[in-house]
Amino acid sequence: MPWSEGRKVTKRYKAMKEIKWGFIGCGEVTEKKSGPAFNEVPGSQVVAVMSRSENKARSYAERHRIRKWYTDAQELIDDPDVNAIYIATPPSSHATFAIMAMRAGKPVYVEKPLAASYNDCIRIVRVSEQTGVPCFVAYYRRYLPYFQKVKEIIRTGGIGNVINVQVRFSVPPRDLDYKSGKEMPWRLQPDISGGGYFYDLAPHQIDLLQDIFGIITRAHGYPANRANLYKAEDTISACFYFESGIPGSGSWCFVGHESAKEDCIEVIGDKGTLSFSVFNYDPIVLINEEGKKSISVPNPPYVQLPIIKNVIEDLQGIGTCKSTAISATPTNWVLDRILWKN
Repeated sequence: MPWSEGRKVTKRYKAMKEIKWGFIGCGEVTEKKSGPAFNEVPGSQVVAVMSRSENKARSYAERHRIRKWYTDAQELIDDPDVNAIYIATPPSSHATFAIMAMRAGKPVYVEKPLAASYNDCIRIVRVSEQTGVPCFVAYYRRYLPYFQKVKEIIRTGGIGNVINVQVRFSVPPRDLDYKSGKEMPWRLQPDISGGGYFYDLAPHQIDLLQDIFGIITRAHGYPANRANLYKAEDTISACFYFESGIPGSGSWCFVGHESAKEDCIEVIGDKGTLSFSVFNYDPIVLINEEGKKSISVPNPPYVQLPIIKNVIEDLQGIGTCKSTAISATPTNWVLDRILWKN
Protein backbone atom coordinates (compact mmCIF):
# COMPACT_ATOMS: atom_id res chain seq x y z
CA MET A 1 0.00 0.00 0.00
CA PRO A 2 1.41 3.47 -0.91
CA TRP A 3 3.16 5.23 1.96
CA SER A 4 1.40 8.53 1.21
CA GLU A 5 -2.13 7.10 1.20
CA GLY A 6 -4.32 9.06 3.58
CA ARG A 7 -1.83 11.91 3.97
CA LYS A 8 -3.28 15.35 3.42
CA VAL A 9 -1.77 18.59 2.20
CA THR A 10 -1.69 21.22 4.93
CA LYS A 11 -0.93 24.72 3.71
CA ARG A 12 1.71 26.39 5.85
CA TYR A 13 3.16 28.80 3.30
CA LYS A 14 2.32 32.46 2.88
CA ALA A 15 0.49 33.69 -0.19
CA MET A 16 2.79 35.13 -2.84
CA LYS A 17 1.70 38.14 -4.88
CA GLU A 18 4.18 37.80 -7.73
CA ILE A 19 5.56 34.42 -8.82
CA LYS A 20 8.96 34.72 -10.47
CA TRP A 21 9.97 31.40 -11.96
CA GLY A 22 13.35 29.89 -12.55
CA PHE A 23 13.48 26.90 -14.90
CA ILE A 24 15.89 24.03 -14.23
CA GLY A 25 16.02 22.39 -17.63
CA CYS A 26 14.87 23.94 -20.88
CA GLY A 27 14.29 20.99 -23.19
CA GLU A 28 11.47 20.05 -25.54
CA VAL A 29 8.65 20.04 -22.96
CA THR A 30 9.32 23.68 -22.05
CA GLU A 31 9.10 24.95 -25.63
CA LYS A 32 5.32 24.71 -26.08
CA LYS A 33 3.67 22.36 -23.59
CA SER A 34 4.64 24.31 -20.48
CA GLY A 35 7.12 27.18 -20.85
CA PRO A 36 4.93 29.84 -22.52
CA ALA A 37 2.05 29.14 -20.12
CA PHE A 38 3.94 30.59 -17.13
CA ASN A 39 3.76 34.05 -18.69
CA GLU A 40 0.07 33.69 -19.58
CA VAL A 41 -1.15 33.84 -15.98
CA PRO A 42 -1.47 37.20 -14.16
CA GLY A 43 1.14 37.63 -11.46
CA SER A 44 3.53 35.10 -13.01
CA GLN A 45 6.65 35.51 -15.11
CA VAL A 46 9.77 33.53 -16.03
CA VAL A 47 12.90 35.42 -14.97
CA ALA A 48 15.69 32.82 -15.33
CA VAL A 49 16.51 29.47 -16.94
CA MET A 50 19.21 26.89 -16.40
CA SER A 51 20.76 24.14 -18.50
CA ARG A 52 24.08 22.34 -18.12
CA SER A 53 24.64 23.33 -21.74
CA GLU A 54 25.60 26.99 -22.01
CA ASN A 55 24.41 27.11 -25.61
CA LYS A 56 20.99 25.68 -24.73
CA ALA A 57 20.50 28.00 -21.76
CA ARG A 58 21.52 31.11 -23.70
CA SER A 59 19.50 30.16 -26.77
CA TYR A 60 16.34 29.45 -24.77
CA ALA A 61 16.67 32.70 -22.82
CA GLU A 62 17.17 34.75 -25.97
CA ARG A 63 14.35 33.11 -27.93
CA HIS A 64 11.88 33.50 -25.06
CA ARG A 65 13.12 36.92 -23.94
CA ILE A 66 14.19 35.77 -20.47
CA ARG A 67 16.67 38.05 -18.75
CA LYS A 68 18.93 35.54 -17.00
CA TRP A 69 20.39 32.14 -17.76
CA TYR A 70 22.60 29.78 -15.77
CA THR A 71 24.55 26.54 -16.17
CA ASP A 72 24.47 25.74 -12.44
CA ALA A 73 21.21 24.79 -10.68
CA GLN A 74 22.31 26.04 -7.26
CA GLU A 75 23.09 29.47 -8.68
CA LEU A 76 19.62 29.71 -10.18
CA ILE A 77 17.99 28.60 -6.92
CA ASP A 78 20.05 31.16 -4.99
CA ASP A 79 19.05 34.00 -7.32
CA PRO A 80 17.06 36.47 -5.14
CA ASP A 81 14.88 37.40 -8.13
CA VAL A 82 13.66 33.80 -8.38
CA ASN A 83 11.02 32.74 -5.83
CA ALA A 84 9.66 29.53 -7.45
CA ILE A 85 11.29 26.67 -9.36
CA TYR A 86 10.09 24.63 -12.33
CA ILE A 87 12.03 21.37 -12.76
CA ALA A 88 12.00 20.04 -16.33
CA THR A 89 14.88 17.56 -16.25
CA PRO A 90 14.89 13.75 -16.54
CA PRO A 91 13.37 12.01 -13.46
CA SER A 92 16.67 10.86 -11.91
CA SER A 93 17.47 14.46 -10.91
CA HIS A 94 13.98 15.50 -9.77
CA ALA A 95 14.47 14.61 -6.11
CA THR A 96 17.84 16.37 -5.85
CA PHE A 97 16.65 19.62 -7.42
CA ALA A 98 13.26 19.61 -5.66
CA ILE A 99 14.88 19.14 -2.25
CA MET A 100 17.47 21.85 -2.98
CA ALA A 101 14.71 24.29 -3.91
CA MET A 102 12.42 23.49 -0.98
CA ARG A 103 15.27 23.81 1.51
CA ALA A 104 15.91 27.23 0.01
CA GLY A 105 12.28 28.10 0.73
CA LYS A 106 11.17 28.13 -2.90
CA PRO A 107 8.03 26.31 -4.08
CA VAL A 108 8.50 23.66 -6.75
CA TYR A 109 6.59 22.57 -9.84
CA VAL A 110 8.18 19.39 -11.19
CA GLU A 111 7.61 17.39 -14.35
CA LYS A 112 6.09 13.92 -14.10
CA PRO A 113 6.82 11.39 -12.84
CA LEU A 114 7.65 12.98 -9.50
CA ALA A 115 10.90 10.99 -9.34
CA ALA A 116 12.67 7.96 -10.78
CA SER A 117 11.59 5.77 -7.86
CA TYR A 118 8.97 5.51 -5.14
CA ASN A 119 11.66 5.94 -2.46
CA ASP A 120 12.78 9.26 -3.95
CA CYS A 121 9.15 10.41 -3.92
CA ILE A 122 8.99 9.72 -0.18
CA ARG A 123 12.11 11.85 0.32
CA ILE A 124 10.50 14.74 -1.55
CA VAL A 125 7.26 14.52 0.44
CA ARG A 126 9.14 14.45 3.74
CA VAL A 127 11.19 17.55 2.92
CA SER A 128 8.07 19.36 1.75
CA GLU A 129 6.37 18.54 5.05
CA GLN A 130 9.45 19.47 7.10
CA THR A 131 10.00 22.82 5.37
CA GLY A 132 6.36 23.72 4.72
CA VAL A 133 7.31 24.45 1.12
CA PRO A 134 4.90 23.03 -1.49
CA CYS A 135 5.83 20.71 -4.32
CA PHE A 136 3.40 20.43 -7.25
CA VAL A 137 3.61 17.82 -10.01
CA ALA A 138 2.85 18.27 -13.72
CA TYR A 139 0.09 15.72 -14.09
CA TYR A 140 -1.61 18.21 -16.36
CA ARG A 141 -3.98 15.88 -18.15
CA ARG A 142 -6.40 15.69 -15.21
CA TYR A 143 -6.96 19.45 -15.69
CA LEU A 144 -7.64 19.38 -19.42
CA PRO A 145 -11.24 19.83 -20.70
CA TYR A 146 -11.04 16.44 -22.47
CA PHE A 147 -10.46 14.50 -19.25
CA GLN A 148 -12.75 16.74 -17.22
CA LYS A 149 -15.49 15.57 -19.59
CA VAL A 150 -14.52 11.93 -19.03
CA LYS A 151 -14.73 12.46 -15.29
CA GLU A 152 -18.10 14.23 -15.60
CA ILE A 153 -19.65 11.37 -17.59
CA ILE A 154 -18.54 8.83 -14.98
CA ARG A 155 -19.51 11.03 -12.01
CA THR A 156 -23.02 11.70 -13.36
CA GLY A 157 -23.73 8.02 -13.93
CA GLY A 158 -23.40 7.96 -17.70
CA ILE A 159 -22.38 4.28 -17.56
CA GLY A 160 -23.93 3.44 -14.19
CA ASN A 161 -21.79 1.80 -11.52
CA VAL A 162 -18.24 1.19 -12.67
CA ILE A 163 -17.40 -2.52 -12.80
CA ASN A 164 -13.95 -2.69 -14.41
CA VAL A 165 -11.21 -0.55 -15.98
CA GLN A 166 -8.93 -1.64 -18.83
CA VAL A 167 -5.85 0.15 -20.20
CA ARG A 168 -4.61 -0.85 -23.67
CA PHE A 169 -1.60 0.83 -25.23
CA SER A 170 0.58 -0.29 -28.13
CA VAL A 171 2.96 1.54 -30.46
CA PRO A 172 5.68 0.39 -32.86
CA PRO A 173 9.33 1.14 -32.03
CA ARG A 174 10.69 4.54 -33.04
CA ASP A 175 13.80 5.02 -35.16
CA LEU A 176 15.62 6.29 -32.07
CA ASP A 177 14.94 3.01 -30.28
CA TYR A 178 17.53 1.31 -32.49
CA LYS A 179 20.27 3.64 -31.25
CA SER A 180 22.80 2.50 -28.66
CA GLY A 181 25.36 3.98 -26.32
CA LYS A 182 25.31 7.77 -25.94
CA GLU A 183 22.77 8.09 -28.76
CA MET A 184 20.16 6.07 -26.89
CA PRO A 185 17.23 8.26 -25.70
CA TRP A 186 17.36 8.97 -21.96
CA ARG A 187 13.82 7.61 -21.63
CA LEU A 188 15.23 4.15 -22.40
CA GLN A 189 17.94 4.38 -19.74
CA PRO A 190 16.43 3.20 -16.42
CA ASP A 191 19.14 4.87 -14.32
CA ILE A 192 17.97 8.21 -15.74
CA SER A 193 14.26 7.70 -16.45
CA GLY A 194 13.33 5.13 -13.80
CA GLY A 195 12.41 2.56 -16.47
CA GLY A 196 11.67 2.48 -20.18
CA TYR A 197 8.80 4.12 -22.04
CA PHE A 198 6.43 2.62 -19.48
CA TYR A 199 7.89 4.88 -16.77
CA ASP A 200 7.49 7.88 -19.06
CA LEU A 201 3.97 7.33 -20.44
CA ALA A 202 2.07 5.13 -17.97
CA PRO A 203 2.26 7.74 -15.16
CA HIS A 204 -0.26 9.91 -17.04
CA GLN A 205 -2.69 6.99 -17.37
CA ILE A 206 -2.32 5.87 -13.77
CA ASP A 207 -2.62 9.39 -12.37
CA LEU A 208 -5.84 9.96 -14.33
CA LEU A 209 -7.33 6.71 -13.11
CA GLN A 210 -6.42 7.43 -9.49
CA ASP A 211 -7.88 10.93 -9.78
CA ILE A 212 -11.17 9.40 -10.95
CA PHE A 213 -11.41 6.15 -8.98
CA GLY A 214 -9.15 6.67 -5.96
CA ILE A 215 -5.79 5.29 -4.89
CA ILE A 216 -4.59 1.95 -6.24
CA THR A 217 -3.83 -0.18 -3.18
CA ARG A 218 -2.73 -3.37 -4.91
CA ALA A 219 -0.73 -3.78 -8.11
CA HIS A 220 1.11 -6.64 -9.79
CA GLY A 221 2.95 -6.67 -13.07
CA TYR A 222 4.72 -8.88 -15.57
CA PRO A 223 7.37 -6.81 -17.38
CA ALA A 224 9.32 -8.31 -20.26
CA ASN A 225 11.79 -7.38 -22.96
CA ARG A 226 10.59 -9.04 -26.14
CA ALA A 227 12.37 -7.16 -28.92
CA ASN A 228 15.80 -6.79 -27.26
CA LEU A 229 16.32 -3.32 -28.72
CA TYR A 230 17.38 -1.95 -25.34
CA LYS A 231 17.74 -3.11 -21.73
CA ALA A 232 14.52 -1.58 -20.37
CA GLU A 233 11.21 -3.45 -20.46
CA ASP A 234 9.28 -3.05 -23.71
CA THR A 235 6.13 -5.07 -22.94
CA ILE A 236 4.12 -5.08 -19.71
CA SER A 237 0.94 -6.70 -18.47
CA ALA A 238 -0.49 -5.69 -15.10
CA CYS A 239 -3.49 -5.90 -12.82
CA PHE A 240 -4.46 -3.46 -10.07
CA TYR A 241 -7.15 -2.77 -7.49
CA PHE A 242 -8.54 0.62 -6.44
CA GLU A 243 -9.45 1.59 -2.88
CA SER A 244 -13.02 2.04 -4.19
CA GLY A 245 -13.19 -1.71 -4.86
CA ILE A 246 -12.84 -1.50 -8.65
CA PRO A 247 -10.44 -3.97 -10.31
CA GLY A 248 -8.44 -3.02 -13.39
CA SER A 249 -5.87 -4.30 -15.82
CA GLY A 250 -3.39 -2.87 -18.29
CA SER A 251 -1.35 -3.92 -21.29
CA TRP A 252 1.52 -1.84 -22.67
CA CYS A 253 3.65 -2.70 -25.71
CA PHE A 254 6.26 -0.33 -27.12
CA VAL A 255 7.51 -2.64 -29.89
CA GLY A 256 4.25 -3.82 -31.42
CA HIS A 257 3.32 -3.99 -35.08
CA GLU A 258 1.70 -0.94 -36.67
CA SER A 259 -1.54 -2.91 -37.01
CA ALA A 260 -1.74 -3.24 -33.21
CA LYS A 261 -1.36 0.49 -32.53
CA GLU A 262 -3.76 1.51 -29.78
CA ASP A 263 -4.26 4.20 -27.13
CA CYS A 264 -7.38 3.36 -25.16
CA ILE A 265 -8.80 3.25 -21.67
CA GLU A 266 -12.14 1.48 -21.44
CA VAL A 267 -14.35 1.89 -18.40
CA ILE A 268 -17.05 -0.77 -18.12
CA GLY A 269 -20.19 0.02 -16.16
CA ASP A 270 -23.39 -1.85 -15.44
CA LYS A 271 -25.29 0.52 -17.77
CA GLY A 272 -22.74 1.19 -20.49
CA THR A 273 -19.11 1.64 -21.48
CA LEU A 274 -16.85 4.65 -21.91
CA SER A 275 -13.71 4.64 -24.07
CA PHE A 276 -11.13 7.40 -24.41
CA SER A 277 -7.50 7.92 -25.34
CA VAL A 278 -4.82 9.52 -23.18
CA PHE A 279 -2.29 10.74 -25.73
CA ASN A 280 -4.17 11.06 -29.02
CA TYR A 281 -7.29 12.82 -27.67
CA ASP A 282 -9.50 10.73 -29.95
CA PRO A 283 -13.23 11.43 -29.59
CA ILE A 284 -14.65 10.04 -26.35
CA VAL A 285 -17.02 7.15 -27.09
CA LEU A 286 -20.00 6.64 -24.78
CA ILE A 287 -22.29 3.65 -25.25
CA ASN A 288 -25.35 3.28 -23.05
CA GLU A 289 -29.12 2.76 -23.28
CA GLU A 290 -29.41 6.01 -25.24
CA GLY A 291 -27.15 4.65 -27.98
CA LYS A 292 -23.61 5.38 -29.10
CA LYS A 293 -22.24 8.89 -28.84
CA SER A 294 -18.89 10.29 -30.02
CA ILE A 295 -17.75 13.38 -28.12
CA SER A 296 -14.92 15.67 -29.28
CA VAL A 297 -13.41 18.04 -26.72
CA PRO A 298 -10.74 20.59 -27.77
CA ASN A 299 -7.79 21.35 -25.53
CA PRO A 300 -5.87 24.64 -25.08
CA PRO A 301 -2.80 25.33 -27.28
CA TYR A 302 -0.51 25.14 -24.23
CA VAL A 303 -1.67 21.90 -22.63
CA GLN A 304 -0.13 22.69 -19.26
CA LEU A 305 -1.82 26.09 -18.98
CA PRO A 306 -4.80 24.88 -16.84
CA ILE A 307 -2.61 23.18 -14.22
CA ILE A 308 0.01 25.95 -14.21
CA LYS A 309 -2.77 28.50 -13.65
CA ASN A 310 -4.02 26.35 -10.76
CA VAL A 311 -0.51 26.09 -9.25
CA ILE A 312 -0.01 29.86 -9.46
CA GLU A 313 -3.41 30.58 -7.92
CA ASP A 314 -2.55 28.17 -5.09
CA LEU A 315 0.69 30.04 -4.42
CA GLN A 316 -1.21 33.35 -4.57
CA GLY A 317 -3.67 32.08 -1.98
CA ILE A 318 -6.73 32.21 -4.24
CA GLY A 319 -7.00 28.53 -5.16
CA THR A 320 -5.92 24.99 -4.34
CA CYS A 321 -3.92 22.67 -6.57
CA LYS A 322 -4.43 19.00 -5.79
CA SER A 323 -1.65 17.66 -8.02
CA THR A 324 1.05 17.58 -5.35
CA ALA A 325 3.95 15.40 -4.29
CA ILE A 326 1.55 13.61 -1.95
CA SER A 327 -0.96 12.79 -4.70
CA ALA A 328 1.83 11.84 -7.14
CA THR A 329 3.71 9.43 -4.86
CA PRO A 330 1.15 6.58 -5.16
CA THR A 331 1.63 6.67 -8.94
CA ASN A 332 5.33 5.86 -8.52
CA TRP A 333 4.38 3.14 -6.04
CA VAL A 334 2.20 1.52 -8.72
CA LEU A 335 4.90 1.86 -11.39
CA ASP A 336 7.54 0.30 -9.14
CA ARG A 337 5.24 -2.53 -8.10
CA ILE A 338 4.46 -3.38 -11.72
CA LEU A 339 8.16 -3.33 -12.65
CA TRP A 340 9.16 -5.32 -9.53
CA LYS A 341 11.20 -2.40 -8.17
CA ASN A 342 9.69 -2.61 -4.66
